[in-house]
Amino acid sequence: DGEDRAGTFVCAGCLAPLFFSECKFDSGTGWPSFWAASADAVVVEGGGVFANPLAALFGRDVGCRGCGGHLGHRFDDGPRRTTGKRFCINGAALRFRNDGPAPKGTPLMDS
Repeated sequence: DGEDRAGTFVCAGCLAPLFFSECKFDSGTGWPSFWAASADAVVVEGGGVFANPLAALFGRDVGCRGCGGHLGHRFDDGPRRTTGKRFCINGAALRFRNDGPAPKGTPLMDS
């Protein structure tokens, strides 16, 4: 969670770009947390409260769209000034690519 350089967090399994440093924030959990993912990079468990009644407490599963690897969970308690989402990601599922800021206009997943 201590990575503060500008760059891209990629999947440890397939190296697909998942999250950008611009979307990272300190959630106080000790886990790398992001308020948005790269568009079409991750799959978030779907369904409403009946599909997963514990989602509010334990979050919705988040996986890599490229290889299907489990990344962590998404909660609805992220920064309100952004998307209100918190992608709480296992640091072992990520690798950091020191490639600088995301290009302006890079599409993000907002839900």
